[in-house]
Amino acid sequence: MLDTEASRPTTLGTARGASYPSLRDKRVLVTGGGSGIGAALVEAFVAQGAKVGFVDIAQDASRALVEQLAADAAHRPVFEPCDLTDLGDLARAVTTLETALGGGIEILINNAANDDRHQIGEITPAYWDNRIAVNLRHLFFAAQAVIPAMKTAGDGVILNFGSISWHLALPELVLYQTAKAGIEGMTRAMARDLGADGIRVNTIVPGNVETPRQLQWYTPEGEAEIIGAQCLKQRVQPADVAALALFLASDDARMCTGHDYFVDAGWR
Repeated sequence: MLDTEASRPTTLGTARGASYPSLRDKRVLVTGGGSGIGAALVEAFVAQGAKVGFVDIAQDASRALVEQLAADAAHRPVFEPCDLTDLGDLARAVTTLETALGGGIEILINNAANDDRHQIGEITPAYWDNRIAVNLRHLFFAAQAVIPAMKTAGDGVILNFGSISWHLALPELVLYQTAKAGIEGMTRAMARDLGADGIRVNTIVPGNVETPRQLQWYTPEGEAEIIGAQCLKQRVQPADVAALALFLASDDARMCTGHDYFVDAGWR
């Protein structure tokens, strides 16, 4: 039986979510935090009492999110506009948020990406460079920017976002899937290189998450096909992904590093 609208959690909801005392007052940076999964991540960490900064190019949605969450927040979230394909702008945004949050970033959530569809024959060198910049390059340089403070502290968490798409070889996403496959390799390498400094690095691999953006790609028939291929017969929600991120960022996951963690309702 397909899930109904009433059965779908719309936000994380502190009543049903776990509480992680180790996340309180932590300085967290979320990329692409203005909408979809990113907004759920911002909401979830704010609800834990973390000091959350986030970047996005969508300024109106991001500022609206800040106002939505501020009233009940122990720490008002901080939004900084940023074009992640511009590495100078990324470096500026990280510095600005570290100042606003009161110190070096302790938890980096590399969430931002773009899964626009494309055909192999239409890809130009310029489009290749753009897609890699949008979906892979900034994850490395965001990590590079926050690692020195993590090393000084002897502690830190980097969560990179992968995708189920390349595990399933979905169509019309060759560059997106190339980047997402690379993220999993980068995670493994970073975890090895940074483990001696107490820094944990993992990949979160979402399945088909029900966001307004994803709804544009699927007809009701396509949605039913996805649910039919899953072990669990409900759509994955942004809150489900955020719940996994909270655990992996917390001290409860202190011995978890260098691996990929799926939240896909068993869609394989």
